[in-house]
Amino acid sequence: MDKDADKFSIYVVEDDDAVLRSLCALLIAHGFETVACTSAEQFLDRYDPAKKAFMILDLRLPGMSGLQLQTHLNELNVKIPIVVVTGHGDVPIAVQAMRAGAVDFIEKPAHEDRILKAVETASGLLFNRRPALVSKKIVVDRLEKLTDREREVLHHLLLGKLNKEIASELDVSQRTVEGHRSRIRDKMQARGIADLIRMVG
Repeated sequence: MDKDADKFSIYVVEDDDAVLRSLCALLIAHGFETVACTSAEQFLDRYDPAKKAFMILDLRLPGMSGLQLQTHLNELNVKIPIVVVTGHGDVPIAVQAMRAGAVDFIEKPAHEDRILKAVETASGLLFNRRPALVSKKIVVDRLEKLTDREREVLHHLLLGKLNKEIASELDVSQRTVEGHRSRIRDKMQARGIADLIRMVG
């Protein structure tokens, strides 16, 4: 990835100063140019549409939220790849962001490898290196490996529901739901919900 690092910038939009500094330090250490923003409004002030860039966007921001910023950019037809960052309880909002065009989402706290993988996905879009799509036949084959209960859990996951909500609706424990989620990821060969949304929608 380093060979392309001087060809684009990464806007990091995050209101938590410690998280912002940590993310920027990680990206700079891997040779990327970053633009730190503590709010959506600051991003809009600093964004240069003439330069290749993508954004790592926290969904919970003071003033305009991350989701509102994404909607605003879509309305302006601004084509910038967005990786959304979310706390565990914000997964339903992250699912909305994915459906609105975000290329990936990361749950806090995120491991460095997970962040860099999302960077690879987003930067690839800037240079027309789109992630390989899984064919419909392969997706169908993988879905057929799921049990009826796993399909139920998958349906709820794609609606952005939390484990405790799924557990309540299916009258099972959260640990049981977590087990189903793990098996769904394995059978679907997905890293997480972002991959499942791309495959199944």
